[in-house]
Amino acid sequence: MPFTHSLLALAVVFVWGTNFVVIRWGLDAMPPFFFAALRFGLSALPFALFMPRPRVPWHTLAAFGMLLGMGQFGLLYFAIGGFISPGLASLVVQAQVFFTIGIAMFLMRERLQRYQVLGLLAGLAGLLVIAGHLDASVTATGLSLVLAAAFFWACANMVAKSAGKVNMLHFTVWASVFAAPPLFLLSWLTEGWGAIHHGLVTATPLVWSSVVWQAAGNTLFGFGVWNWLLSRHPAAAVTPMALLVPVFGMSASAMSLGEALPGWKLLACALVLGGLAIIVLWPRWRSRLASS
Repeated sequence: MPFTHSLLALAVVFVWGTNFVVIRWGLDAMPPFFFAALRFGLSALPFALFMPRPRVPWHTLAAFGMLLGMGQFGLLYFAIGGFISPGLASLVVQAQVFFTIGIAMFLMRERLQRYQVLGLLAGLAGLLVIAGHLDASVTATGLSLVLAAAFFWACANMVAKSAGKVNMLHFTVWASVFAAPPLFLLSWLTEGWGAIHHGLVTATPLVWSSVVWQAAGNTLFGFGVWNWLLSRHPAAAVTPMALLVPVFGMSASAMSLGEALPGWKLLACALVLGGLAIIVLWPRWRSRLASS
């Protein structure tokens, strides 16, 4: 990729990584399900009014929206709201790669390659390191919630794959139409009007900026630029940059929120990222070795 395009990819993963801290700021006032509902509401409107609907069935948009909205981000926001630190959440949620491989094996009868086994074992070892050090920064509930969010993200990936080649920015905007209403309903039923009203009246400019950033930064800028890059370069040249998301997430949490980074967290990070790197990069390395 040209250097400027590499900088754009780096900017996207920086936004995605540091967004875990931004989520924590928003949760200082907003209840988690309501915060997630606002995020997808702003991702849907007004953009769905002038972005064309992708040519996929309505049920595909609905499935993706609900898996991503209530499944991934609803659980992720709830977990960051008091059960796991943003830095560790940015790392654990990357387990979606491992879940995606498992689902593909089950549904599409894809065979597990040896390099994938090695990557999965490294990632599992990293998660076991985290599970063995439950403390104030990660509880059993928080770890379970983020792993569940990663699973739903993997399910959403399979739905997106079934949609074929579509504009993923438009796809995400229209899927958000189906993500927001269930989240608003879930917030009303579980968090109640009192918590919602309190969040609305006590939200600071920083909190409202966090809400807007979820739609503008993550959805429009993130997905827009990422898919623009994927349309112009091989996926193997773009997707490895996503390995930096938890690096930015843990660094931002340490610098902005004072999250401690003891040796076990760094070891867990090295194992999980090492496993992801093997899965993502090994096919590229193998093709280079074969052609040399």
